[in-house]
Amino acid sequence: MKYFPPVSIQPSHRDILDLAVCDFEWEEAFTFVDEVASLPIGQTIISFLNANNANYMMEDPDYRAILERHVVLPDGHGVDIASKIFHGKPFPANLNGTDFVPAMLTYMRTPRRVAMVGARADVLQRAAENFAKHTPWHTFIPVSDGYFDPSESDAVMAKVRKASPDILLIAMGTPRQEKWIDRYVGPGHARLVLGVGALFDFIAGEVPRAPESIRRMRLEWLYRMTIEPQRLWKRYVIGIPVFLRFVLWRKLTGPRTARTLPARRVASL
Repeated sequence: MKYFPPVSIQPSHRDILDLAVCDFEWEEAFTFVDEVASLPIGQTIISFLNANNANYMMEDPDYRAILERHVVLPDGHGVDIASKIFHGKPFPANLNGTDFVPAMLTYMRTPRRVAMVGARADVLQRAAENFAKHTPWHTFIPVSDGYFDPSESDAVMAKVRKASPDILLIAMGTPRQEKWIDRYVGPGHARLVLGVGALFDFIAGEVPRAPESIRRMRLEWLYRMTIEPQRLWKRYVIGIPVFLRFVLWRKLTGPRTARTLPARRVASL
């Protein structure tokens, strides 16, 4: 069962492929996470749903169960299309992690301790430095890169616990980061935990963001594919049609059939 902490704004949601996705406005989302980070006890884990990890979710019941325990925010044009098909309107805001996390940190005026796990060691360090330039009232702690052996996971989390953060950012990519969080991250590690994908690469300047005009047209996915074609072409060229197939099948036949729909394998996307 999903737990919502005792804060002033309780999330409302829309079902996307039978997963509850919050339909916050930007201001509501910021207020929610700021209050969560201020709580003396408890833990809230935030994940993001886009077309790519929705495909994983439709094929992996364990991954779906993990997302069902998280507070899930909408990420990208694909889930907006799904929301229009299922609910007649897009989400109020595109709360993708690349934009949401830096804006969230700017919104939080109370100084926080932010632990960071993921990416290459040099990228992690640059991301921490750039975060500190962006919001110098917070303290950013680069705990570990994301290339440690799985047997070292408990040791990594011991370092996180020692750092005593308010917020923990995990950047390992989907679905690895969500599964890792579910297995290794506990309430004593941070009150607010976010799985942030490639965020550290963007913050460090390792991967460029699309120009603002392209982002306004919701075409950043196309820009990213031109920058990293070998890594991303399957995610978009194959993954988007697979996602739309799931959405249309769900619309036509209902949730039980959608969950058992034979699908193209997406594990390598």
